[in-house]
Amino acid sequence: MKRRAIDWSDCAVQLASAIPRGALHPAVVAWAEENPPSAKWHVAFSGGADSLALLLLLWAHWPKRRRRLVALHFNHRLRGRAARSDAKFCAGVCSALGVDYVTDEWREAKPGASEAEARTARLAFFAAKSRVLWLGHQQDDIAETLLMRLGRGSGTGGLAAPRPVQMMPRGRTHLRPLLTLKKAELVAALQAAGAEWREDATNGTGIYLRNRIRQDVLPGWIEASHRDALAGAARSRELLEEDDAALEAWLAELRPLHPDGWLNLSALQDKPRAVVRRAVHAWLLAQSKAGELSRQAFDLLLAAVERGAPTKQSIGKQGFAVVRAGRLVFVPIGKPQRRFRGRAN
Repeated sequence: MKRRAIDWSDCAVQLASAIPRGALHPAVVAWAEENPPSAKWHVAFSGGADSLALLLLLWAHWPKRRRRLVALHFNHRLRGRAARSDAKFCAGVCSALGVDYVTDEWREAKPGASEAEARTARLAFFAAKSRVLWLGHQQDDIAETLLMRLGRGSGTGGLAAPRPVQMMPRGRTHLRPLLTLKKAELVAALQAAGAEWREDATNGTGIYLRNRIRQDVLPGWIEASHRDALAGAARSRELLEEDDAALEAWLAELRPLHPDGWLNLSALQDKPRAVVRRAVHAWLLAQSKAGELSRQAFDLLLAAVERGAPTKQSIGKQGFAVVRAGRLVFVPIGKPQRRFRGRAN
């Protein structure tokens, strides 16, 4: 049976009427209004309901940006013919809207690839193509991410994801305007506008943790709460982001990390553990030769920094973390430790 033709321009206009610009996340709308119109807006476009709604809303609400819109589609090559059909669908929508369309595929894909591996490949493609990337995450994604990260013991930084405006390395920006909306609201608005979209069959399986959270945990949690749990999770995410930003600002005022790469422990004396923890994280990131620490190893290093007593701890195959004379320094293996005169101030 032949699929009906969809007037995607009319569909976008109807969707924008149902979801006005004021319904989008205010931080993202403010960013869009404040930044120069010359920059290209790249849109992650899988062909699913969320990314389709995002593309249509951007096209309708910012008509002057249409010629600067670029849809990015990544084929993970894990679903064969269905994945190729997704790409064809996305190309058709973009052609009808007059939106540039760029696609690529995961050449190193292998059967049984993990969710993390697929995500890493997809994000690498996005990073190579975009400076401003729009993503279709919505309120259900907030709740799913919160539950997943609670299970692995994340702090405020991890629990504040996904962020509406996220500054990325090398001057890139990720934008998520749909975080104020639920999945059901987007689907209902798309249906009323006469849209069709692609469904990933793997989303109905329990292969990945996010799918298991979505199918087995989230519905029961929402039902048991007897309230709008999705809106509550979104509110908690906003508050956690505020707390995370406050801690980062406090740490920036202390300036404990020296340009030469050592950590001034006197600047952290008597400060809350949350601030000290962030300082040690920042120090580790500044050490190009430090290995990745386990949670237990990091906690040992954090405790040593809080004590300030002379300490030498292995942090990978290339060196040690050394606490001495009020400083935390990285000492490569085989290099004599330099004696510090007096304490850092």
